[in-house]
Amino acid sequence: MSQTLLIIDDDERLCAMLDQYLSQAGYRVVCRHTAADGLAEQRRAAADAIILDLMLPDASGLDVCTRLRERSGVPIVMLTARGDAMDRVVGLELGADDYLPKPFEPRELLARLRTVLRRGSHAVNPTLRFGRLEIDREARRACVDGQPRAMTGHQFDMLVALAERAGRVLSRAQLLDAIGGRALDTCDRTVDVHVSGIRAAIEDDPKQPRRIVTMRGAGYLFTRVQDGDSAA
Repeated sequence: MSQTLLIIDDDERLCAMLDQYLSQAGYRVVCRHTAADGLAEQRRAAADAIILDLMLPDASGLDVCTRLRERSGVPIVMLTARGDAMDRVVGLELGADDYLPKPFEPRELLARLRTVLRRGSHAVNPTLRFGRLEIDREARRACVDGQPRAMTGHQFDMLVALAERAGRVLSRAQLLDAIGGRALDTCDRTVDVHVSGIRAAIEDDPKQPRRIVTMRGAGYLFTRVQDGDSAA
């Protein structure tokens, strides 16, 4: 069965072009041109991924992203006509999985969609366990004390990459590779934003993390916290 993509963008010409291109790539495409219609469509029939414009006639795409994240971890790729890096950071902090400035090549959007839709296959030992934290790679779910914790697709992929290499420092470049990385300036905060989201999901105190530790100048380290410790 084809995966469904929901495009929420008021540019009808762009939507028509993407509909044709992505349909040819094997996806089922649904277009909505306002925030209200897009949210209603996602409630009616949940898409597998959402392409969300930052500027909509009735609401900010950032507000829409926040409302979507209240309900699910559906992959979200945000589009914007503005190239300000802060827009990207805010979008990622609110739960978007990726960010693409307009104008863009449809092939690049397709590549990013395939990345956020990627689902790993872990037939052997699909669940990683670290004390109170369980990471089910097959179900793509992380639980603390048996309670599922919400995070984006990229955040889950990054968590898995860190947990699979517990006790080893991973650089930002290695973590970008784990989410289908792309060329970014060394000052880009993409990895840091995702790690912040993971900490908010699994740490008892995200401001004083014990599970994912920052190694200054090197990257991040996933620690092996034992049962009975206060960290997740």
